[in-house]
Amino acid sequence: MIEIELGEVQARFADIVWENEPVGSGELVKICADKLGWKKPTTYTVLRKLCEKGLFKNENGTVTSVISRDDFYSAKSERFVEETFDGSLPAFIAAFTSRKKPGKKEIEEIQKMIDSFRKEG
Repeated sequence: MIEIELGEVQARFADIVWENEPVGSGELVKICADKLGWKKPTTYTVLRKLCEKGLFKNENGTVTSVISRDDFYSAKSERFVEETFDGSLPAFIAAFTSRKKPGKKEIEEIQKMIDSFRKEG
């Protein structure tokens, strides 16, 4: 399982890379200056740290992900359910919906997921 933790700033930066990849490192500096107000050294420092964590790679000035956004957040969600609800998806859903009731569209989407899991099983 993916065990990479990101702080708020790193998560914002990661989202920028995922949205723009593959992206040249010079272009990434421009995007971060525009969206985050960063200077070049800040962008390269955060990029280096996330490359060291194994999330991204910078080869020949082109930045790409090693781990996709979907894979990263799926693993993070799995870890949250495991640690907080002892791995019980029904317990998580019960807690989540106790304050925020799902709308009709959300219920239909969840039902489609359940139906597809039944077909697979």
